[in-house]
Amino acid sequence: MNLYDFNTINRILTSHGFTFSKALGQNFIIDSEVCPEMASHLAANDKTGVIEIGPGIGVLTKELCRVAGKVIAIELDKRLFPVLDETLSEFSNLEIIEGDALKLDLNALIAEKFSDMSSVKVCANLPYYITSPVIMTLLESKLPIEEIVVMVQKEAAERFCAEIGSRNSGAVTVAVNYYADAEMLFEVPKNCFHPAPKVDSAVMKLTLRDKPPIDVKDERHFFTVVKAAFAQRRKTALNCLSNGLGISKNQVLSALNTIGKNEKSRAENFTLEEFAKLSELI
Repeated sequence: MNLYDFNTINRILTSHGFTFSKALGQNFIIDSEVCPEMASHLAANDKTGVIEIGPGIGVLTKELCRVAGKVIAIELDKRLFPVLDETLSEFSNLEIIEGDALKLDLNALIAEKFSDMSSVKVCANLPYYITSPVIMTLLESKLPIEEIVVMVQKEAAERFCAEIGSRNSGAVTVAVNYYADAEMLFEVPKNCFHPAPKVDSAVMKLTLRDKPPIDVKDERHFFTVVKAAFAQRRKTALNCLSNGLGISKNQVLSALNTIGKNEKSRAENFTLEEFAKLSELI
């Protein structure tokens, strides 16, 4: 069954009375090279468990089942279950679970489903509208996973993978780098999807760290400071931190001066170490 062929896709979806949902960000891959390449970057084997979020009609799922020992696909749209039963019937190492990845207890799921696997990884073609929430949930939950390989909007991938202290960096860049090593793998043009989205995509890989590259006494406070610093990108860190944290500019300026910054400094130019020191001083 060729799931990259539009006529085949259309026949299957029509037979099950399926129509695309804009609300769920459903754009299915029709380029035959994208999914095999994504799966290859997992370096999976028969002792690797893979979680896929949003399998769609199973295009990426097929490739994951071919390289991994076990695949758990989490799907929110119940209408796709009969479609997936047809497109993925050949694979015995697959289980499809109905649910919202943002609400499921993923630690419990991993403990239950992958107890016989030596490693667990995540691979997904994420809908644009839940990209950041899903990635941050995966990172902040401190799951026993080694890698995350995901396709996201190109602009988002550039922000996730930006160098901290560069113009493209933001609060999410700091957060991702705190938990993982981020790498842009390859770009995916919009004509690789049906229906075609308005923007291009990119595949990135997050390799989870054993421990953060900096010492932070209070993670929650650290990320509160980082988010406040980036809250209004056109404003200085002094104004953003004072407004966002509800403290005086004199107090913020004193902290900034201590780490070698001044009243004109912007958050996009801070290093991870400077953010850590700043969170201790404020």
